[in-house]
Amino acid sequence: MEIEILSAKGKTLIRIVKLFAFIWVAGAMVAAAETADSAAVAAPVAVNPVAQVRQNMSWEYGPFVNWGTGVGDRSDYKFLWAGVQLAKPLSPVVRAGIFSGQFEFGGNIMPLWQAYTPAPHMQTYTCKGGVPCSLLTGGGTYRGVSLTPVILRWNFLTSNRRIQPWFQGAGGLIYTTHKFPPNLMSTATINGGTSVWNFSPQGGVGLHYFTSPKRSIDLGVNGVHISSASLGDRNPGVNASIQVQVGYTFWK
Repeated sequence: MEIEILSAKGKTLIRIVKLFAFIWVAGAMVAAAETADSAAVAAPVAVNPVAQVRQNMSWEYGPFVNWGTGVGDRSDYKFLWAGVQLAKPLSPVVRAGIFSGQFEFGGNIMPLWQAYTPAPHMQTYTCKGGVPCSLLTGGGTYRGVSLTPVILRWNFLTSNRRIQPWFQGAGGLIYTTHKFPPNLMSTATINGGTSVWNFSPQGGVGLHYFTSPKRSIDLGVNGVHISSASLGDRNPGVNASIQVQVGYTFWK
């Protein structure tokens, strides 16, 4: 049974890697196909919002909302997050072929953080010695807040006047009003304690679509891992979740 479970997890991780590889390659191809040439660089930036914010190294800020789902053994978990993000490019354009682009640093805060887990119910597990045992698991809706102080983003160089693709890596901290993920009922063989504090290493891809010189609609897809780093008695965590993010950005 354990071999089958591990095999299922492995297949899930392979699907996630394939999804991110496809989206990332698509973004890279768009950037490569539209890499700025000398004529594009010479074009007036007033009619090219992407070039304008790139050359000005503009601050960006705005609200966003996330919807997500767990994968693998957490596929019955759903997530809803919302907050605001602040970021700024820190480097000039770096020329590196199809990977040419600009480095950006940012962060976000999410006052709304909710996880929807199965309602408390009895579930059969294999306890020590291979003996089946029924334990109370699940916890319903969890609420909290999240801070992501480190977002490292790479904005691809592109001559497209509306679309700015990017990929990123980030790390955050989550606080929930109850220990997350749901505890198992403590027994002599299984200790179910988790933690109200969790960490959220993540990575993803996305794009800005400029509706005007200093406004953009944003779309991103992130893979997020949630783990307490063993701050609790156990660290079951959420090995992987897929988060779709939609936002609106102001550029200054």
